[in-house]
Amino acid sequence: MIIDDVTQADVPAGSAILRAIRILEALADHERPPQLAEIAHTVALPKPTVLRILGTLEHAGIVCREPDTKRYGFAERLNQFAGQVLLGSPNRSTRHAILEELVEQVGETCNLTIPNGNTVQVLDRIENAWPLRLQIGPGSRVPLYASASGKIFLSAMPKRSRDRFLSQAPLIRHTPQTLTDAKRLNTEFNAIRERGYSINDCEYLPGICSIAVPIRNADGKVVAGVSVQAPSNRMRPEQGLEFLPQLRQAAEAITATIDW
Repeated sequence: MIIDDVTQADVPAGSAILRAIRILEALADHERPPQLAEIAHTVALPKPTVLRILGTLEHAGIVCREPDTKRYGFAERLNQFAGQVLLGSPNRSTRHAILEELVEQVGETCNLTIPNGNTVQVLDRIENAWPLRLQIGPGSRVPLYASASGKIFLSAMPKRSRDRFLSQAPLIRHTPQTLTDAKRLNTEFNAIRERGYSINDCEYLPGICSIAVPIRNADGKVVAGVSVQAPSNRMRPEQGLEFLPQLRQAAEAITATIDW
């Protein structure tokens, strides 16, 4: 959201930092990557000024122009920074405690995740007490299209952005169950939006199933996910559905810990 009390007149002469912040906020507020004219209109700055600041941000790896378009989006450096901010948040211990309670309730490993570019980033993870464990820690990343949380994030994307992702991203078949056909994936995304949860049936790691639900901000936008993950010999997808009430309760509790 653009800071209402910072107008063009309030910005000191030569203060490109505040202007850059306003431009980054404008990028975040648009559902799809905006063009230069849209950004300039939103921040009430001349297009040459906005273009100059965008050029600096692009050089710094903070924003990027989408291939073959005049639209701007966030680049990998800013995605990494956002993840690190949440990892170091003062409320991290509270979220960690919520995940610990969830693990106690379901008896399996649980993850808190956010979208990061073309991947899912694990913000926090609590392992269960079973001997068989996966060595995936905070900061780890997995593909959007081949994970339960990632499919939640993709299903919530505007259709044009999702179609662009499916046409440009390499859809690698990690296991025999990995969905790599765009039509089948879109059918899955439609189902996820309708039912409010996502299932991963050994699509990224052989023998590992998971179920995830979205975490939404006050505007209803999906900003994170919480999931339960287990070996398929302990949790088949239909068994994971039994954990939906606990997952949704945890998602609601985690929402209250983050200043979105």
